[in-house]
Amino acid sequence: MTTVIACSNQKGGTGKTTTVANLGIGLARQGKHVLLVDADPQGSLSISLGFTQPDEILITLSDVMEKVLAGQSLAAGEGILHHEEGIDLMPANITLSGTELSLVNAMNREKILKKYVDCVNRPYDYVLIDCMPSLGMLTINALAAADRVLIPVQAQYLSAKGLEQLILTVRKVKKEINPRLKIDGILLTMVDHRTNYAKEISALIRETYSEQIKVFKIDIPLSIRAAETSAEGKSIYAYDAKGKAAEAYRELTKEVLHNGR
Repeated sequence: MTTVIACSNQKGGTGKTTTVANLGIGLARQGKHVLLVDADPQGSLSISLGFTQPDEILITLSDVMEKVLAGQSLAAGEGILHHEEGIDLMPANITLSGTELSLVNAMNREKILKKYVDCVNRPYDYVLIDCMPSLGMLTINALAAADRVLIPVQAQYLSAKGLEQLILTVRKVKKEINPRLKIDGILLTMVDHRTNYAKEISALIRETYSEQIKVFKIDIPLSIRAAETSAEGKSIYAYDAKGKAAEAYRELTKEVLHNGR
């Protein structure tokens, strides 16, 4: 069975891309076969994994989704790139913005990405989708394709305040489009444990949501080294294996694996 996890928050800068990259590679280090799907026209996941010129990639998520829209068949592994740390990637670039516009008038428009994922999911234990920072049609497609949604939240007031809207969207998708969808958990990211402010926001989120939604036990600490990995095209495990961020992502990987049992 393939488990599809969407990583989503309509607010930017919450650590979605870093989480997808390091969780995906963390799962691969545990012996899992993993596909990462870049569902953001900015191509941030593709760039952070070392594909620094996404606009020059010949086949991206936009191309395979357009084929699905046209009812065309896909070749095995079409457009999928391999990363040296053991994961596969379906990249994205700015052309995905045009695909999102195409979806507006498409039949069964919320399930185009699901149709693609269903075509390729057989070799994979996990498919992780990096969503764009919005609640538009691409994000709805990701939620429709997913079994679980992981919500990264920065330990800041405005980031925490936007949680409610996302949770309402997830519940609406579950009710109307994808009844198997559930929230895997809220992940606190970029937590500066040195400040009382971060501690207060973290405590507030746990107090507000922990009774209805899982909040991951591990927080992802604020880390310059973790931010630098995007420029290096490596995971935190390859870049700073002994650092606090690497240890946090190892613990997150264990929690995600446990959630699936």
